[in-house]
Amino acid sequence: MQLNQYIDHTLLKATATKADIIQLCSEAKQHQFFSVCVNSCYVGLAKAELQDSTIKVCSVIGFPLGAMSTSAKVEETKQALNDGADEIDMVLNIGLLKSNDFDAVLKDIQAVKSQMPNNVLKVILETCYLNEDDITKASTLAIKAGADFIKTSTGFGTDGATIKDVKLMKNAIGNGTTKIKASGGIRDTKTALKYINIGVQRIGTSNGIAIVTGSNSVKNNY
Repeated sequence: MQLNQYIDHTLLKATATKADIIQLCSEAKQHQFFSVCVNSCYVGLAKAELQDSTIKVCSVIGFPLGAMSTSAKVEETKQALNDGADEIDMVLNIGLLKSNDFDAVLKDIQAVKSQMPNNVLKVILETCYLNEDDITKASTLAIKAGADFIKTSTGFGTDGATIKDVKLMKNAIGNGTTKIKASGGIRDTKTALKYINIGVQRIGTSNGIAIVTGSNSVKNNY
């Protein structure tokens, strides 16, 4: 697979304007990225901009904290799907995980997945806040709940993807079919390839152009 087809071209910062999203979609078409990843209010705009392309629209849900009620996540998911989202990246409820309320974490993810049986769901673990046992448990819960991908980070935490954390996620998947998305801090070709070479199947980044062209990154945020 070509490098550009690993990339979810991402713009999630609070100050992103309509014009910024239109530019994001234009860049995605120019470089033929797999998808654009946007906040849910911009799904309709991104879908319209990409209507004559094969590029998918990914919406984040419960972003970036994961601490919304399950019903709020479900309603946001429904709206994003109605607006044309092809994929959903939801944030796991980190506080409930840390509370050892694993049943609530599981049901939170299951409730979102139940709205989208035929669409790709990625569950963001936010690994920077988790220890090794937490990462393994979060991965296992997400897999059990039907996640198509488990994802490292929002890009808004204290740190992003690490090779160590991805290996823990891989171990949790074992022989299963769940995939891994690495995100947060992946800004150049060498770093992206490092993750792809250990089995990551999607890269979330605001530096997709730098990654596929080999140029220096000009953006440092998500």
